[in-house]
Parts: sequence; C-alpha cells; structure tokens
Amino acid sequence: MPTMTAAAQWLNSTFAGFDQGVTQAVHRLYEISGGLLTPLMELISFFGKGGICLILFSLLLMLFSRTRRFGTAMLLGLAIGALFTNLYLKVVVARPRPYADVNGFFYPLWQMMGQHVESDMSFPSGHTTAAFASMVPLFLLGKKRWSWLALVFAFLMGVSRIYLVVHYPSDVLGGLLVGTVAGVLAVLLARFIPDKFYAYRLRKEKQGGQHSCSDSAG
Repeated sequence: MPTMTAAAQWLNSTFAGFDQGVTQAVHRLYEISGGLLTPLMELISFFGKGGICLILFSLLLMLFSRTRRFGTAMLLGLAIGALFTNLYLKVVVARPRPYADVNGFFYPLWQMMGQHVESDMSFPSGHTTAAFASMVPLFLLGKKRWSWLALVFAFLMGVSRIYLVVHYPSDVLGGLLVGTVAGVLAVLLARFIPDKFYAYRLRKEKQGGQHSCSDSAG
C-alpha cells in the first residue's frame, strides 16, 4: 500500500464502514445481473473519461441559440469542477485507489470487475464531479419534465465508478458535492453573460430559419 497523506488516512479510517457497505451493496448488482450490467457500467464510465464527451456535448449545445445557455453553463461547471477536483483536491489529498492495497477488501472485487486502472488519485471522483458539474446546470435550466434525466445520468456515473471498484463510495460522494457546487456556481455565473451572446444565431441557423419561414408562407 503506497504511503498516504494524513487526509487520505483520515478518509480511509472515517469512511471505512461506509465505503465497504456501499461497495458491497453495489456489487450485488453484479451478482443479481450475472455480470450483464458490466458493459453498461463501462459505457457510462467511458462518457465521463477526461470529461471529453461532456465537453463536446456542451460545445454542441452552444452552437444553437435555443440551447446555448445550457451548453455555456455546462461548460463553466466542467471548468470549475476540474479546477477544484483535478488541480487541487486530488493533488492535496492524494488518496490511492481502492485496488492499490492488494491485501485489502476492495482488491478481489476489482479483479472480478475487470481490473480497470486509472492514472490519477482517488478523491474525489473526477468522473462524478464532471457529471454533476455539467448535469446540474442542465437540470436547473431545463424543463423539469425531462431535465431530471440529467441527474439520473450523473447518479449512474457515480454508481458505475463504485461498481468497477475504481473509486471508494466516499470519493463519489465527494465528487457529487464538488460537482453540484460547481454546477450551481456555473448557473449563477452564466447569468452575467449578456443576453446578446445567447441570442446570437449562426449563419446556418439563420438560413434554416429563413427557409422555414418561406416554406410556411408558401
């Protein structure tokens, strides 16, 4: 087991029961499904890797005036979340991954789940941070009849990280908190951006609008 910081040791001791209990509960999903859920969890986890897919989704929404406010807030949330998680907390806390202790409780479960290896430290979960930092703005700004699905995705991202045993549940909880705060801050910051930015239409969008008007007139 690698040498740990005082913060990492505190997390491991304080949340030992919580981490093992939640991991066991999530692992039941593997047992109940006979492993059929593993590809789905791997796919969900892939969408959060490096935040690339979420960034691209945000940029796509920013292309259109009707969804630009969503995309802008999502991108701001991702930036704030990455700043706190990847550039600060992961470095300062420096908590090793659950599978780092080959004699520990999590190691055999990690082997069973496919031995997925991550390159950085464990606390908080970067995937979960990115998911909540981008999905919370979508939930807050979108129509609630569909925007709640964004939170479901963010929640499943956290579950997938526990399922694959690449994070402690307390890592995911930390990512949830940091990501939620980042998402709320992003929504507040997005309000200071002039409405002209959100209302601006790209040339293709303008042409599409002209065509639709002429079609309806004809």
